[in-house]
Amino acid sequence: MILAGRGFGKTRTGAETIAEWARRTPGGRFALIGQTYADARDVMVEGESGLLGVLGLSELRGGTVDSAWNRSLGELYLANGAKFKIYSSEKPRQLRGPQHHGAWGDEPATWNDAEQGTADDTTWSNLLFGLRLGEDPRVIMTGTPRPNRLVRELLKDETTVPTRGSTYDNLSNLSATFQKNVIRKYEGTRLGKQELNGELLDDTPGALWQYGMFAHEGFRVTTDTLPALVRIVVGVDPSASSSDESDETGIIVAGRGADGHAYVLADATLKAGPTEWAQAVAGAYGTWKADRVIAERNNGGEMVETVLRTVAPSLPITTVWASRGKATRAEPVAALYEQGKVHHLNVLTDLEGQATGWVPGAGKSPDRVDALVWALTELMIEPEPQRPPQRPPQRGYSGGSF
Repeated sequence: MILAGRGFGKTRTGAETIAEWARRTPGGRFALIGQTYADARDVMVEGESGLLGVLGLSELRGGTVDSAWNRSLGELYLANGAKFKIYSSEKPRQLRGPQHHGAWGDEPATWNDAEQGTADDTTWSNLLFGLRLGEDPRVIMTGTPRPNRLVRELLKDETTVPTRGSTYDNLSNLSATFQKNVIRKYEGTRLGKQELNGELLDDTPGALWQYGMFAHEGFRVTTDTLPALVRIVVGVDPSASSSDESDETGIIVAGRGADGHAYVLADATLKAGPTEWAQAVAGAYGTWKADRVIAERNNGGEMVETVLRTVAPSLPITTVWASRGKATRAEPVAALYEQGKVHHLNVLTDLEGQATGWVPGAGKSPDRVDALVWALTELMIEPEPQRPPQRPPQRGYSGGSF
């Protein structure tokens, strides 16, 4: 189990390892498991550090990618008869039945049922039931450490061999762009200990959000289990500048379900100038067919609405003034999490990391959390009249004008 910071080389190591197992096992069967099918396909097989990047053409069936890789079925064949098959945590029961000589699981902390740990009928347990071919079946797991149940239980297992590493271990092979955009973003922060140093974080004393709030059964939903939504808003905590020292503009999309619960759908937060973040807000509004944008106007006053309307003149906007302290505003929202009334669509790493690391009165202003608080306050604490239930789109904006 390789738990390391971003850019360490986890994916390359996973691909090299399972490729070598397949070379040594003619006719072998190997599982590739990601959070989603697309994740496994795009990263584990087709990615720059994926299997197609480490295997030579002579090792592939027929000597070409086209003859060896069935993209629609997620199957990759080697010349020696070995086969790789993609599975995802979205459909864990697909792992019931198939037998394997070995497996590679990527980013297990993001698997949809990771909070259930090693319990029965999960991605992990179903994989193990089929891991019964050959004399020494093994699994290599690669990912950034996140303190959920699956990661913790696997680390406690006596059969797990952990390997730790940090972003800095592979710094000489990382581009200047990566160092600027990723290292500068996280370096010196609590979340940086996880994302760069590969440390497994514990709860922060004094934080309103604790990891346990993200661990209860049913907390994470997928596009298949997302209920009908009666209202969708985009919460915005704007930044007035785009310098290296400025805050990011928090942009969080959330909806209220027909069941009365809140669903956090997307985190579009970014560091950019006013025009760029306004475009991102308008894009999120269109993609999710939202009802309204809720934007804080403390930092910029009327500028916030002016910038948004410059990009999207007909955008429905409510500007809110933070007359109370951040902790006072955030406490009712954190209580909704504690009561199990808030759910996240898949894993929102940066938002969850910021929430669990923020202690009121200490450190930088939490841009993502501020945007989350504005959105959920509008939806759950001071809700407006609802519209007829509808499902949000599953992918990009379908057209029309703002």
